[in-house]
Amino acid sequence: MNYELLCNKVISIVKLTGNFIRKESMQFDASKIEYKGLNDMVSYVDKTAEQKLVQNLEKLIPDAGFITEEKTISREGKNFTWIIDPLDGTTNFIHGIPAYGISVALYENGLPVIGVVYELNRGEMFYSYRGGKAFLNKKEIQVSVNPDLKSSLLATGFPYYQFDKQAQYLKLLEEMMKKSHGVRRIGAAAIDLVYTACGRFDAFFEYNLQQWDFAAGCFIVQQAGGEVFDFSGGSDYFTKREILATNGKLTAEMLEAIKRYF
Repeated sequence: MNYELLCNKVISIVKLTGNFIRKESMQFDASKIEYKGLNDMVSYVDKTAEQKLVQNLEKLIPDAGFITEEKTISREGKNFTWIIDPLDGTTNFIHGIPAYGISVALYENGLPVIGVVYELNRGEMFYSYRGGKAFLNKKEIQVSVNPDLKSSLLATGFPYYQFDKQAQYLKLLEEMMKKSHGVRRIGAAAIDLVYTACGRFDAFFEYNLQQWDFAAGCFIVQQAGGEVFDFSGGSDYFTKREILATNGKLTAEMLEAIKRYF
C-alpha cells in the first residue's frame, strides 16, 4: 500500500466535500436543524457531506469498513476502516462561527495509517500518513518546544451533555488557567488537535469524546512529534474517550494535574 498516494487521494476527496460545506454555509437554513440528543445537533449539511465522503472513499478501498458520526453507513472491514467526522464543529457552523472542518482517518488492523483534517474557513489542510511526516498545506509541521505550563497555551472542550464530571473538570480547568498563558475552547476537537500538532497550542485535553472527533487528529499529533494519552497516562484513549495530547515536554506536568481530579 502506497500510503502517500492514498493520502493525496483522500485530500482531494476532502477538498471536494469542503467546497460543498463552504457553499452551504452561505445559504444555510437553520430551520432544518435536527437534535440527536441534548445540545447534540445535526443538519442536512453534515449528512450530505458524510454521504459524499463515503461514496468517494469507497472507491479507494472497496472492502473497507466505516465508522461515521452521522451513521449514513456502518460497515465492518476486514483490514481497513475509515473513521469520519463530516463536519466537526457543527454547533459553530450552525451559529456562523468560523471554526469547523472535516476529519478523516484510515486505520489498518487497528492502527492509524492516514489522518486528514481540513479547517474550512482558513483553507488549512493538515495531514499525515504512515512512513511520512505531518504537514499543513504541504509544509512540514512539528509540535511546539515550550518546556512547561507557565509558557504554554492550552486547548480544551467543555461538556455539553453528561455533566456528571463537570465539577472535577472545572477544578482542573481552574488549575490550568492559573498555571498557563491561558486555555482556549474552539469547539472542534479535531481542530484543537491539529493546532497542537503545528505548535499553536502546546497541549489539548478533553473527555467524553467520540472516536471520529480524534482519530485523525491524534495521529497527526503523534506524527508531528507529540504524545497522546488517556487521563491515566495510558494509551487506551479510544476506549476511555479521553484525550491528553501534548508536545511531549508538558506530559508529566499535565498528567500530574489531571490525575488529581480524574
